[in-house]
Amino acid sequence: MAASRTRYTTVAIVIHWLIAAALIFQIILGWRMGDGPKGPTTYALFQLHKSIGITILLLSLARLAWRLFNKPPLAPEGQPKWEQVASRLVHVGFYVIMIGLPLTGWILVSTSRVPIPTLLFGAIPWPHIPGLPELAAAPKHLWHEIGELGHGVLVKVTYLLLALHLGAVAKHQILDKDEVFANMAPGARPGWKEPRAWLAAAGLAAVIAAGYLYMPATKAKPAAPAPAAEPAPAEAPTAAATPPVDSAAPPAVEAAAAPVAELKDPVAWVVQKGSTLGFSATWSENAIEGRFKTWTADILFSPDALDRSKLTVAVDTASVDTGDAQRDTSLPSGDFFDTAEHPKATFTASKFRKTGEGKFVADGTLDLRGVKKPLSLPFSLKIDGDTATARGVTTLDRTTFGVGQGEWASTDEIAAKVKVSFSLTAKKK
Repeated sequence: MAASRTRYTTVAIVIHWLIAAALIFQIILGWRMGDGPKGPTTYALFQLHKSIGITILLLSLARLAWRLFNKPPLAPEGQPKWEQVASRLVHVGFYVIMIGLPLTGWILVSTSRVPIPTLLFGAIPWPHIPGLPELAAAPKHLWHEIGELGHGVLVKVTYLLLALHLGAVAKHQILDKDEVFANMAPGARPGWKEPRAWLAAAGLAAVIAAGYLYMPATKAKPAAPAPAAEPAPAEAPTAAATPPVDSAAPPAVEAAAAPVAELKDPVAWVVQKGSTLGFSATWSENAIEGRFKTWTADILFSPDALDRSKLTVAVDTASVDTGDAQRDTSLPSGDFFDTAEHPKATFTASKFRKTGEGKFVADGTLDLRGVKKPLSLPFSLKIDGDTATARGVTTLDRTTFGVGQGEWASTDEIAAKVKVSFSLTAKKK
């Protein structure tokens, strides 16, 4: 059977062209990831790069298994021995890079300082290499260096192998005029006029163009509000779900506020469903909008008793939601919110100022990531009977709280200023 076979099997041919297209596309993505500053687009390309890499790994293992039971066609009659040896070496080299590149990339991801999970094409969870994420800092860093070095070397080997492979195919098709190209393109005839050869060249150009033209979606979609928890006493304040804030909207404090009712003594208020707490940051000049799904507010307030009013807001920072599951998994890490050590951010205020009709400022302290800093929160307020509505926005500097460690501490990519906004409805307790 092997001696009489004049081409590869259909399964082998299909897998070959799929891997070839994926490998070329992957190279272009790698180039794009290394160009310019990091940002949402680069982040999305990195996630796709991981997905395609694992796909290449699985296809290559399937191709290797298939080849063990399905021998390839014989070399062309009269082919020099050195060409046969070179061909085998190139084929072995391709298996090394097709398996080695994804494996070294997998090592890099598994030993990354920021524990970003892998979701193949944004849908299928893919685990880290067992044991690597749990290593101590020193051996984990060593494995990361090994993965980085190996990945870089194999990328350069890939360039060499592609040049040799494509050059050899062209030689056999145009100069030698044998049946080598027909092994992977059934029915192809030797010579430069063969339509299948031009179709393969057009496919190569199309994959390269797709690699450069592909633009992933990066803007988070607004999420629907989740139901709030049942009202609780002041000692256990109510948690409200909080969808993303529209960063393009004008600040609430600039809107005209309606007069507030007279309340001689501070009143306890219970936050209602649909109340929101969100933020807006800038990453490589692109707006990233997010929300905190779980937060509580203990409110004791009266516009006529500001000296006795109090406010405490506790935010579960692990509940952060920016619309990207992989980014949201990295934000609770030690490089950002460090929720393992500091699960909550707390804003407390006991000093209030009236700045206009229906406009106030709460002066207090924000405790974020174990760092306490003074913070003023302007807000507008309307009280209608037993219902109060309030909106506010303030800006803080993430770097003063240590949100963004290591490479993320730089403000060249992620701006230092973060806008925090809220909009809530509350009922008298």
